[in-house]
Amino acid sequence: MFVGRQRELEKLGEMYESGRFECAIIYGRRRVGKTTLINEFVKDKKVIYFTGIESSAGVNLENLSRCIMEAQFGPKMDAVFTDFQTALDYLHEISADERIIMVIDEFPYLAASYRAISSLLQVQIDTKYKSGKLMLILCGSSMSFMENQVLGYKSPLYGRRTAQFKILPFNFSETLAYFRRFDKYDTALMYGVTGGVPQYLEFIDDSLSAETNIKRCFLDPNAFLYEEPTNLLKQEVRDPAYYNAIIRAIAKGASRNSEIASKTDMETGACANYLKNLTDLGIVRRETPMTERSARKAVYRISDGMFRFWYRFVPDNTALIARGMTDVLWKRIAPQLPGFMGGVFEDICKQWLWEENAAGRLPVLFTDAGRWWGGDPIKKQETEIDILAVSDDEPALFAECKWTGEKVDADTAETLVYRGGLFNCTRRHFYIFSKAGFTQRCVRYAAARGVNLISFDSMFAQSTA
Repeated sequence: MFVGRQRELEKLGEMYESGRFECAIIYGRRRVGKTTLINEFVKDKKVIYFTGIESSAGVNLENLSRCIMEAQFGPKMDAVFTDFQTALDYLHEISADERIIMVIDEFPYLAASYRAISSLLQVQIDTKYKSGKLMLILCGSSMSFMENQVLGYKSPLYGRRTAQFKILPFNFSETLAYFRRFDKYDTALMYGVTGGVPQYLEFIDDSLSAETNIKRCFLDPNAFLYEEPTNLLKQEVRDPAYYNAIIRAIAKGASRNSEIASKTDMETGACANYLKNLTDLGIVRRETPMTERSARKAVYRISDGMFRFWYRFVPDNTALIARGMTDVLWKRIAPQLPGFMGGVFEDICKQWLWEENAAGRLPVLFTDAGRWWGGDPIKKQETEIDILAVSDDEPALFAECKWTGEKVDADTAETLVYRGGLFNCTRRHFYIFSKAGFTQRCVRYAAARGVNLISFDSMFAQSTA
């Protein structure tokens, strides 16, 4: 079952129907579904699909030749071109008057084996391909390579693309569409532990409980996801031990560069470089308070949901997992899940606000939204707001998100209204999101002060229809 990616498919379809040369760059972290998207798009179309591998230029040329020849003449044709120039020239010949899609998946591997490939493609595009009907798709999982060596202005391919697609994990709405038998609460938990990464969602069985799925996927030493974070790091970075130490430090509460460096016995400069690489990979994100961009206030958080869950619950419990003490471990983990889901729920609420914003169903059109933290000049203490959205460069919408088993009481609404009053702005709109609903006292206070109360049950209604 193919779910999501409708905007990407529509845009790719428009490019295909144009009939002229097109070059689409598709990139994103591993497991996010790039190849699945491409396969869905090329169905029923004439396509040459080549995947680069970590090998020599000769082996990649042989594989490319086979892909081209088999697409043209059938599986028994195995002639090999003498060089990449000849192969790409032939590609121009067969696509001069016929719409053909040429997919080069794992393009960074091909480029590593034959460094001139980007320059060669640039010349082909400029002198030949633009006059034909070729649709070229370059796809890669190395985020830094694709952004710098393909999309970057120093790349030979700079300016040759006609569209680019950064493929992200599913959002909560797409995850709801993926699972048919979970209720919304179990779907939220599965979204939290997988981060919405499509390949991880494939391991989840929605005919089983969320508890059973977590035990099967994360707390079994033979499960795929049990070693997934360490395996991914080994694929993506050198010195994975340093990156592992940094992620563990963040998972245990360290958030500033100096604090993380101290916890991992690193120099702050070296730690900053590692953090940048983790940010480029989408595993960690760098945050500053909304309305502020001071580097002094920057903090780092684990942005990848699966990494966040794994580093919080797996490394410290490997002895129990190895001995098959899953039920004992679950009793330790279960009470901590509401705390883990707090950050996940904030992300879900932010996604809901963006959807409502796009549909024009909010009292204000905002342009950015995120967390805010800072000093309370009245109480002389640090405070924070889960979601602060800005409109016309000033704060306009303030939100609190509560993923607990208890109904939200009026004191939460009072605190949110008070914190909104710390800002000098012309409009203030207040929202409180709750998993368990609201007390009558909260409902009365909200009605009197104009606070919008949103229960989780009422969110994303269209997605569950």
